[in-house]
Amino acid sequence: MEDAEQGTQQHPDAIPEVGEDAVSAVSPSSPVPTMTDEEREELQGELAKVEDEIQTLSQVLAAKEKHLADIKRKLGITPLNELKQNITKSWQEVTTSNAYKRTSETLSQAGQKATAAFSSVGSAITRKLEDVRNTPSFKSFEEKVETLKTRMTPSVSDSNDGDQDDSNPTPESLLSQPEDTPLQEAPMH
Repeated sequence: MEDAEQGTQQHPDAIPEVGEDAVSAVSPSSPVPTMTDEEREELQGELAKVEDEIQTLSQVLAAKEKHLADIKRKLGITPLNELKQNITKSWQEVTTSNAYKRTSETLSQAGQKATAAFSSVGSAITRKLEDVRNTPSFKSFEEKVETLKTRMTPSVSDSNDGDQDDSNPTPESLLSQPEDTPLQEAPMH
């Protein structure tokens, strides 16, 4: 640790990193180099000159920014238009990037695979429903429903045979009819 401290003490005039403020690079503990009055006056004069240049450049920059704003106003360029242009440009940069292209291709492939998987599942369900429909228990159920439908549907050739109206069968009349009634075959789909 002492070596590290000595290393920093040996180079007190280190050049500041990019972006590092030059003022913060001067440590308060470093001794002020001894200089003559002439050197001090010369440095103070140079300091005043640099400060004046900075102020002049700030004024020039402000004038240029005002001139820029006037030109944009005359051209009808609004901050909203600039924002739209920046967004459009940024989007174009994103869509042309390799990362976007790879992601887009990957998502496309995933979508195709998902579509194929859903199609397979749909086909499997359709086959299974056909298998269920072909079972004897389902066919028996289908025949009973068809029989009930036939008995519930009024027939044109039926006539009133007394007190009971056959065109509107009641549940009791349906239950009392014999099972040996011929069935109409319904076409299977």
